[in-house]
Formats: sequence, C-alpha cells, structure tokens
Amino acid sequence: LMRYAIYSAAPLRKVTLMFTVIPECTPMYTLIPTGLHMCIHMCMTTNTITTINQYSICLTMSASSIISCMRLLEMSDSQFPVGNFSFSNGLETASYEKIVHDADTLSQYAHAASLQSAYSDGIAAIQAYRAISNDDYDRLLLADKEVILCKMNDEARQMVLRMGKKLAELAVQIMDCPTMQRFLDDIRNERTAGTYPVAQAIAMHCAGISEEDMFTSQQFGVINMILGASLRCVRVSHYDTQKIAYNMAPQIAHDYEVVRNLDFEDMRAFVPGMDIMASLHEKGNMRMFMN
Repeated sequence: LMRYAIYSAAPLRKVTLMFTVIPECTPMYTLIPTGLHMCIHMCMTTNTITTINQYSICLTMSASSIISCMRLLEMSDSQFPVGNFSFSNGLETASYEKIVHDADTLSQYAHAASLQSAYSDGIAAIQAYRAISNDDYDRLLLADKEVILCKMNDEARQMVLRMGKKLAELAVQIMDCPTMQRFLDDIRNERTAGTYPVAQAIAMHCAGISEEDMFTSQQFGVINMILGASLRCVRVSHYDTQKIAYNMAPQIAHDYEVVRNLDFEDMRAFVPGMDIMASLHEKGNMRMFMN
C-alpha cells in the first residue's frame, strides 16, 4: 500500500512517499495511475516516511512533458500573434490563376511548400537549435543568414523577417531568455536579419521544447498557413483541409529523419512554381493577403 504527495511544480523536485510494512529488501516496481512512473528498490521493515532521493530510483515525470506540450501548442497555434495568418505563401495567386482549385491540387501545393520549408527553414532551424545547445551564437547568426539566402522572392523574405521580429519581441515579454534578447538587439541594430525559423529555434529551446517538436511545429506552421488561407480563396471545406493536414504527418516525420543529418550546404528551396506565384502576387490585384 502506498500513498504519495507531490510537493512541487514541474519539473518535479521532491516526492514524499508513505509506506506500510514492506518486506525487507523487496524490489518494488510501481506504475502510479497519475502518470508518475517509478521503479524503486529499497529496504523497509517498519512504517516510515522518506524522500525518494535517498534511494536508487528510476523516475520519469509527466509534469515536465505537460509543460513543454502546453508551450508547444501555444507557439504552434495559428492565433499566436506573429502574423502568419496574414500571408498565403503564394496560394492566393495560385487560386486566382486556377492552379489550385480543389482539394487534390491544394494537397499538392501544401506538400510542395512543406518540402521547400523542410530543406531550407527546417535545416536552418535545427542547426540554430543545436548552436544554442552548444553556446555557439555565431553559428546561430550564420543560420539566420542562410535562411535569407534561400528566399528567392521579396514576399518570402518579408514574411520570415516580419514574423521573426514579431516572435522575438513577443518572446522577450513572456519568457526569460537571454539568447532571444540578444537576438532581438541584433535585429534592431541591423547586425542580423532576424528570420522566423531561427527565432522559433531560440524560443522553443528556451521553452524546453525538443528539437523534434520544434521541427514539427515549424512544418505545421507552413502547412496550416496554406490550409487556413485556402478556406478563404479555394473551393474546399474544413473536412478537406483537416484530411490533408492529417495525411501529411508521416511525410513530416520522414523529412525530419532526413534533414536532421543535413547541414547548411545541403539547404535548397527549388520550387520555382511557388516563387513565380509569390512574384505575381506582388504585382497582382489580389489583396486578401499581405504582399
């Protein structure tokens, strides 16, 4: 019989356990229904109260994962105020020109955008995330530069710069992140461009979000931007867009396994159809989304 009390917020620092009589030197392996998983080996002959850090214990805690998941959801939400809902990534022109006109062509467009992002922004974000882990700020700035070099049209450059600065300004208000403050200062002093993928890497690293989850969020943002825009300019339903997003998950997982082993020299963004759509959007009459 075991009763337990958790005495601190996540990440868990101290847990006090109360036992009744347990046979001497009995290994005890327990799965507590709250999600606190423990394997304990201890000797006990009388009723006692003890702290688990006195024993050899394998402990994984659900509380820290809940916190990181909550922060991941917050930063991945389309309502997160960085301005991604203002852009269509060229979709508005593609719809106007009847290139994207139904669920099938929308799915193709979303897949193309996802691949373009994974092999450019995705690689840069992963390298920036690792640079933070290695306390290599110069390499983080290199990642920021490489993102801009992969943006072939003005609209794409405007999008990553506008959203990058917005995220940096927001992050310094809601979290204690010296790296982001330094990054924002460099943006304001024009020492670096301040791209969105690098700002994402900084914010999510500071928030305790894993590299894999950061990449997933980055890819979800690209896909969700296009699918959200499509509801305003393509003849599709919510069912269509959600099915496309759902079916793209395995591709995102595959892309991560590839790009996680790539470096800056492997970055590429060759999807010329999308760049042409964005260029036409700059001079077109469509004004539903920012250009």
